Amino acid sequence: MIELKVSEIRVAGSETPPVVVLSEVDGDRLLPIWMTHGGAAAILGATEDPDERRPSIHDLAGVLVTELADSELTSVQIVGCEEGQFFAELVFADRQLPARPSDAIALALRVGCPITCLPEVMDTYGVAAEAAVTSADAPAEDEVEKFLEFLDSVTPDDFEDPE
Repeated sequence: MIELKVSEIRVAGSETPPVVVLSEVDGDRLLPIWMTHGGAAAILGATEDPDERRPSIHDLAGVLVTELADSELTSVQIVGCEEGQFFAELVFADRQLPARPSDAIALALRVGCPITCLPEVMDTYGVAAEAAVTSADAPAEDEVEKFLEFLDSVTPDDFEDPE
């Protein structure tokens, strides 16, 4: 499995679906996952301090998983993609449960468990990030801006499996 972290949550507007960009922890590839505005908002919310008196559904699920579950949530995994739609699983010590990637990522951020991806998913849908070169001629900001422009121009259809 390839360990990932949330690098960016990009929302371009109400007409374009948000994209969550996951990056390899020990590599240089990126995995963009398009989702609903609600899914992106849930991931963003999971990066903020929870409201203990009025928890979000992901905060509540995190408490249920850590406090009441008979099995520990060990990781969440991105396990596949069909026609531009990604699939995830919640991995417990003794079972796996299917989940939407947005929910799985939000839950992983809330409970602090790893986000992982099957190598074949990353090999098929991952995007190689250009190495950021820090010099007077090519500052790192230029490379980041090029990638952000790429995200603005690409669509989920560009990542469909040709088969």
